[in-house]
Amino acid sequence: MTDSGFRSAPPRRRRWLLFVPFAVVVVLAAVWTCVWFYAANRAEADLAALRQRERQAGRTQTCTSQSIGGYPFLLEVRCGDAGLELQGTPTLQFKLPLAVGAVQVYDPKLLIGEFTGPLEVSEVGHEPAAIINWTLGQASVRGLPSDVERASVVLVGPTVRAPRLAGNDPLLSARRLELHARRATGSRPDSPAVEAALRLDAAVAEKLASMFDAAVAEKLGALIAKPIDADIAGTLRGLDDLSPKPLPAWFKEWQTRGGALEIDKARLAQQDLIAVGAGALKLTERGGLDGTLRVTVVGIEKILKMLDIDRMMTEGQVGATFNALDRLIPGLGGMARQTAAPSLIAALGERTELEGKPAVAFPIRFADGTVFLGPFQVGVVPPLF
Repeated sequence: MTDSGFRSAPPRRRRWLLFVPFAVVVVLAAVWTCVWFYAANRAEADLAALRQRERQAGRTQTCTSQSIGGYPFLLEVRCGDAGLELQGTPTLQFKLPLAVGAVQVYDPKLLIGEFTGPLEVSEVGHEPAAIINWTLGQASVRGLPSDVERASVVLVGPTVRAPRLAGNDPLLSARRLELHARRATGSRPDSPAVEAALRLDAAVAEKLASMFDAAVAEKLGALIAKPIDADIAGTLRGLDDLSPKPLPAWFKEWQTRGGALEIDKARLAQQDLIAVGAGALKLTERGGLDGTLRVTVVGIEKILKMLDIDRMMTEGQVGATFNALDRLIPGLGGMARQTAAPSLIAALGERTELEGKPAVAFPIRFADGTVFLGPFQVGVVPPLF
């Protein structure tokens, strides 16, 4: 066996192949960076164009300071001292300390936002008519830039104040508020309709009752002074004009267009009181509420006491009868009064069950502003225009 004295050299490893994945990542990162900065510059130009179009349409948007960030996957616009002015009668002005909006580069039709309170709502040149504050505020809009499909707003710890009406006391406060809206199925430009859902956790609105007349305010205030959980879903029709104008004028036009609120399902809970209902409401030619809500209530006895309906059974002609019984046989009138309450509940509607608890089902009817609880008139809501 011969030995040439030479050994074959080992094959040279192609070490440069080890750097190929790294180089590809670097190239892709550089390309993505160029794409992001191009999109950011394009977004800045689009925002300027959008503000110009909105200004021509009577909606002026302002930012004292603006910056665009969010690299690498978001386009985030921060607007300090954000303002929105809506031309109309009156011209309304909205002010926020900070608004942040962001879209994902790969899903530009979805806008998510976060905003810092308080939100001040006022007429131009006047003190704020409403101040809305919260601890956390978020929103989302799907379908931008022109064809909005749905929108949502979530506020944690919201409070609503009206300095002109209630000083520093909040008209409404809650632990959490959610509002979701989307274009209703079959909605047309000539007959717009919006499906909306409102959820309130631990809402208190005692001062809100002061906006009604004294009789209604006293009774309503007793009902809404304690925390209420609300979950309401329905459809609002006739919303083809949202330009700023006095509320009476807006309600008048809404009534003329045949506007209506269809409540598909509403649930209210307050301690041991529970109410669910559905129905439809509209406005009459003089601005009175009109329509019927079919409700089922657990704990109706407490509501009757709050609304003083039980007192109606001991006053007037019925009360005189009770007094006559007392004169005839002492104590007989008192016994009759005790048995009047069950008769009153029976007169309201039919007994049933709700969530496994005894309940009563009856209508709440609005007849041109007059409010009827079953067959009993409990108050009057003043005309809205």
